[in-house]
Amino acid sequence: MREIVLDTETTGLDPYQGHRIVEIGCVELVNRIPSGATYHAYINPERDMPAEAEAVHGLTVGFLADKPLFADVVDEFMRFLGDATLVIHNAGFDLAFLNAEFDRVKRPPFPRDRAVDTLTLARRRHPGGPNKLDDLCARYGIDNSRRTKHGALLDAELLAEVYAELVGGRQARLGLVAESVAVRAVVQATRTRPAPLPSFLSEAEQAAHREFITALGADALWRDYLSDAAPEPAKS
Repeated sequence: MREIVLDTETTGLDPYQGHRIVEIGCVELVNRIPSGATYHAYINPERDMPAEAEAVHGLTVGFLADKPLFADVVDEFMRFLGDATLVIHNAGFDLAFLNAEFDRVKRPPFPRDRAVDTLTLARRRHPGGPNKLDDLCARYGIDNSRRTKHGALLDAELLAEVYAELVGGRQARLGLVAESVAVRAVVQATRTRPAPLPSFLSEAEQAAHREFITALGADALWRDYLSDAAPEPAKS
């Protein structure tokens, strides 16, 4: 199963008011494990950068001036996506921007049913709780100390870890713990007891048991378990 964790940075909040994508970051998952393959691109938005947006991601007009246009990267970007499902935090936001960019270059929109919204997953799992990316990193003990500002690739990498937790990522570790416990139990079971436990059977009961096993015949398997210290009953 191939999935792509995706994040974008933009010049604002609404693509229908002329705001554009300035950064795309993607992390490939295979069977929900990062494969090591990533996609990252800075994009010239062909417009100014509002101060509010720059404060969020730190990308300036000067930095983006020599970066490619979306039209220049769309083919490589789409090849990386392939037919994978997208995993996005607050998917409606990023898909609206992506589809606005696709429309500008005369490409079909990305289908909404090919995206998993981790914000929706988080709200179902933690109703009423804070479910921003930083909040979920804190909840699951994921180190986000490098996230001094938003960055598409870093945020996609963090979201990949959060997504694993949201869909049961701890189960693998729980399985390892259970296996470790089972191994310890086997090791403990094979240890030699320094002194045998005393029998709770009376001498008469033990004698009756030996007599019963002896009566089964010389080939009886249970005869192997007769105590060497206890002699078999005398034959008449």
